Amino acid sequence: MLLRDATPDDAPAILALNQAFVAVLSPLDAARLAHLAGQAALYRVAEQEGRIAAFLLAMREGADYDSPNYRWFAERYPRFLYVDRIVVAAEAQGRGVGELLYGDALRQAASGGAPVLTCEFDIAPPNPASARFHARLGFREVGRQVLGAGKEVSLQARDVGDGSLSSAA
Repeated sequence: MLLRDATPDDAPAILALNQAFVAVLSPLDAARLAHLAGQAALYRVAEQEGRIAAFLLAMREGADYDSPNYRWFAERYPRFLYVDRIVVAAEAQGRGVGELLYGDALRQAASGGAPVLTCEFDIAPPNPASARFHARLGFREVGRQVLGAGKEVSLQARDVGDGSLSSAA
């Protein structure tokens, strides 16, 4: 598995991955992806055999981003790296790709002076796989937010420490 920075040529594959999991993500079109990519501190893909198997998009404090979840963290943490979205293709799930991308994000946060890595996942409708995954990586709930009819998220944070997943709880 090759981790690398995403390029504009990756956009069609990234948009397709996002669409495949739109039930647990925010919708994304090409213009919105380009805006987010321009704000991202970390925009990475995991490539296997020439195909995009996963991507991660994360922002630091001070980004021009209107996400209510990002804004929640920005109001509470002076320095952070916020994982806006991570998507792993169905056929690549369970193979450590998500952990690989999160390890990369932790190293980026540590080297950039961000003491905390943040994210959220749905709790209504429930996303138990994401809850288990994030708990395994040492994330803890720091808040909850209702985003609309039937949608509530668990806001999660993990101390960066040395930037390795080995320090996860």
